[in-house]
Amino acid sequence: MEYLNNMPSMDLMRSEKMTFIQLIIPVESAHRAVTYLGQLGLIQFRDLNAEKSPFQRTFVNQVKRCVEMSRKLRYFKDQMHKAGLLPPPLPASQPDMELEEMEIHLAEHEHELIEMNANSEKLRQSYNELLEFKMVLEKASGFLVSSSSHTTHREIELDENVYSSDDHADTASLLEQEMHTELSNQSGVRFISGIICKSKALQFERMLFRATRGNMLFNQAVADDEILDPSSNEMVEKIVFVVFFSGEQARTKILKICEAFGANCYPVSEETTKRRQITQEVLSRLSELETTLDAGLHHRDKALTSIGYHLTKWINMVKTQKAVYDTLNMLNFDVTKKCLVGEGWCPIFAKTKIQEALQRASFDSNSQVGSIFHVMDAVESPPTYFRTNRFTNAFQEIVDAYGVAKYQEANPAVYTIVTFPFLFAVMFGDWGHGICLLLGALVLIARESKLSSQKLGSFMEMLFGGRYVLLLMSIFSIYCGLIYNEFFSVPFHIFGHSAYKCRDATCSNAQTVGLIKYKDPYPFGVDPSWRGSRSELPFLNSLKMKMSILLGVAQMNLGIIISYFNARFFSSSLDIKYQFIPQIIFLNSLFGYLSLLIVVKWCTGSQADLYHVMIYMFLSPFEALGENRLFWGQSVLQVILLLLALVAVPWMLFPKPFILKRLHTERFQGQTYGILGTSEMGTDDQPDSAREHSEEFNFSEVFVHQMIHSIEFVLGAVSNTASYLRLWALSLAHSELSTVFYEKVLLLAWGYNNIIIRLVGLAVFAFATAFILLMMETLSAFLHALRLHWVEYQNKFYHGDGYKFKPFSFALLSDDDD
Repeated sequence: MEYLNNMPSMDLMRSEKMTFIQLIIPVESAHRAVTYLGQLGLIQFRDLNAEKSPFQRTFVNQVKRCVEMSRKLRYFKDQMHKAGLLPPPLPASQPDMELEEMEIHLAEHEHELIEMNANSEKLRQSYNELLEFKMVLEKASGFLVSSSSHTTHREIELDENVYSSDDHADTASLLEQEMHTELSNQSGVRFISGIICKSKALQFERMLFRATRGNMLFNQAVADDEILDPSSNEMVEKIVFVVFFSGEQARTKILKICEAFGANCYPVSEETTKRRQITQEVLSRLSELETTLDAGLHHRDKALTSIGYHLTKWINMVKTQKAVYDTLNMLNFDVTKKCLVGEGWCPIFAKTKIQEALQRASFDSNSQVGSIFHVMDAVESPPTYFRTNRFTNAFQEIVDAYGVAKYQEANPAVYTIVTFPFLFAVMFGDWGHGICLLLGALVLIARESKLSSQKLGSFMEMLFGGRYVLLLMSIFSIYCGLIYNEFFSVPFHIFGHSAYKCRDATCSNAQTVGLIKYKDPYPFGVDPSWRGSRSELPFLNSLKMKMSILLGVAQMNLGIIISYFNARFFSSSLDIKYQFIPQIIFLNSLFGYLSLLIVVKWCTGSQADLYHVMIYMFLSPFEALGENRLFWGQSVLQVILLLLALVAVPWMLFPKPFILKRLHTERFQGQTYGILGTSEMGTDDQPDSAREHSEEFNFSEVFVHQMIHSIEFVLGAVSNTASYLRLWALSLAHSELSTVFYEKVLLLAWGYNNIIIRLVGLAVFAFATAFILLMMETLSAFLHALRLHWVEYQNKFYHGDGYKFKPFSFALLSDDDD
């Protein structure tokens, strides 16, 4: 124990030591000081104005101005996107600009752009109207010419057959008399011409037919050109129509329907000469408008390009300034209203850097008074801060997804870097599939600088963030695949020839006795001769099942050992004596003993039934083992281990609650009063578990909590060990799936002499390998490895009830913070 106490603390496993600080900054240098602290990014400010609404804070006007500037910058960005312009590369040098000056510049640019867009929209609307008018004139002329020729034929027919008779004037109806007298000027038949979207044409025609009760003639033709819709900036296909009708009432109805459907009506003269003149005028004006529009677009693009040179810098500047004022709003004025007071957490190693930043801010602001920095005591627990890099960050995120470690608690991510990809590989072991994953990981790492600057989709972002996890998973998969001797389920003689040879031609269909061992064992991994033999499945099942138990017991022991270092770090002797020791005894008395039996059986080649040994260890502990005996003294050892396991359960359950009660009673009933200040020192020297209950102690609650914890550990020792058998199950499933796809798809197709069948078989095999084995099986093994770490491993020592250190840092500002 003395040796363990003298061991150095595990700094890599602990979060950074934090300190609670108070800053008193003069008003004239506050903005610059907070800016420098944002560039440093090592202090997490506490909100001292939490009870105030955002509109009651001191710098609310500055925040509003930054929000308004952000809106203008987003407007510029949208305009560049609509115009199809990419932000140009940053110039070599850009002069610094004050916030007020930039605000004026942005207002001028916005006003200019809005005015240009308004003029362009008016011109575009006029251009569209003229273009529609031109198409209506072209298409409607054809309808009017055909209508007039039809009328001429009808007039000749009436003259020859009806009007030429002598008694026509007496017998003709009033309608026929009116047609005869006014047929030449077509006073009874009118028409309305216009243009409408093609998608509305059918409904438009039906509505006209119903409104006029069929007393109309609807002619339509598809417009030659598509027209740009200014609202959606898309080309729209339209249809030219001419409606012939009779009567003023019908005309009113048709115009209202046109208005309702968004159809544009244009007047078309019946005279051919006049139509030609109007068409020439429209074409002339269209040409002028095209020139004007092109010049306007060129001018707007030029303005947007000049804005684009500074857009990225302006966005970053506004984003940082808004963050600075948001942080200033978390600070309070002192009594004199001349200084701002801020509080927050920072790592101990950052104190010197923060003081230097404050001194530099005072000097650069020409402040007569310097900023004050001093350390304070805090009641609440400090935040948790682990310094990570590109490689370790993904593994830390895997742990943090379960829960952030409390302050100075042992960090599981240190071991997860190795154990997580290794347990994944145990389930995914195939060095062919591992090489495929390795290539994918190397591609992501090679394109790291390019992909990190792009906006990726949710799936691709997750994959890119875990590129180093994928790299280690693929390397360990190759390693486990070599142990299993599987390359897309096919064994290879990589490390020499097999240690077995066939006794006769029926060797592949025989039991293991059909194989004769003629030399030393295969040097690395599974002997390739096991593949295809009848005893392959029983052998691999036994190997992988026992290996899963060994790995599970080893990792659970690691978790309990880490709990010891946690208890030692927090000076909690109760947790060491009444949790760590009984837990390590209970787990190893049962499952540590099982692991020992597995290793002994492998080493001695015994035929003992381990199921029988473990079951009768509980049912008949004093009964002779007989042929299931593996070593001398095994029966006595089993009885001792069983008694230790039985003693460990009440050891975990009863002492700790009663000791906590006694400590609480002594502290608050005056039994340990001594010299002045002894009580304070005693409180600090007490274990955390005792200090938690110093103010209010509920014995029944503590006892029930300890009972639940003990029962959970005892039952969990069994269920967690059984849970590690998923390593065997998923490894078997992955191997068998690979075998099925190889034998029943690829080899089956290769048995035909048809090239098409072979290509189809190869395509199906590639598809199954890529989407089932490399995607679905990878995801499945990943989730199972995640569960083993979160539940079976971390619950032995990890509380995960802390909160993450979130410093005020410009580097951590996202695009959503604009």
